[in-house]
Amino acid sequence: MQLTLINFFKKTVPGHIFRGKRRLVKPVSKRSMDTLTREYERQEHIMFLLRHPYLTLEQSSGHAKELQKRDKLVAKWTDEQTRSKMKPHVTIEERLQHLKVKEAWD
Repeated sequence: MQLTLINFFKKTVPGHIFRGKRRLVKPVSKRSMDTLTREYERQEHIMFLLRHPYLTLEQSSGHAKELQKRDKLVAKWTDEQTRSKMKPHVTIEERLQHLKVKEAWD
């Protein structure tokens, strides 16, 4: 009974406790500041790696030519077996051919 009375008359924040004008604001702790600092340092390190790439532009310009990936991909799609699986191209005239029963209005 005593605990029920204490919880019943306890003053809390109305509505959602973490939103609004009367929200409950968590105090800033040393641990949260350290976590945020580490996160900013990590992001800065990632941005540094993105600003300074491993390969130069001259080195990275033709690295995929020797692998012939593009030629293999084109050969895969131009293969006759693959073409036979695809549906043929359809024009709008072919789609609406059933509407041309007779042209008496000419």
